Amino acid sequence: MPEPDAPGGDRAQLSLPVVEAAVGVAFLLAVAAAFGLAVPAPATAEAQLDAYADDAVTVLAEEPPRHAGGTRLAEVSASPAAFDRERDALRERVDRILGDNLLFRVETPHGAVGFRRPSDVPTGRATATTPGGEVVLWVWYV
Repeated sequence: MPEPDAPGGDRAQLSLPVVEAAVGVAFLLAVAAAFGLAVPAPATAEAQLDAYADDAVTVLAEEPPRHAGGTRLAEVSASPAAFDRERDALRERVDRILGDNLLFRVETPHGAVGFRRPSDVPTGRATATTPGGEVVLWVWYV
């Protein structure tokens, strides 16, 4: 047994369970921090806006035309005259489908309806292919 006057003779020792507990807590905090800091925030706004746009395009793609064509989207993309005739009705229909908290723009080969698309806010997008060309719907929050 070391003498009390000898260097290192009366040193306290940590018990092994205390050391193991400290290492375990440090490990758990490191893992939690890695998950909390390393995972980027999900792009929920864009995903939700894409879902709104996709739902609206699906409704329009399945809706019967007002005058001629297979669907409402096929009708508005058939010709410039058909687009001009249906422009206001298309704007009103998309506005009713999407609701009050969203703005939109529908682009067809013959023109566009809705609002000017902003470049500084998250947007959602959906497309539908028609015999007259591709129709694109953009949506964003007010």
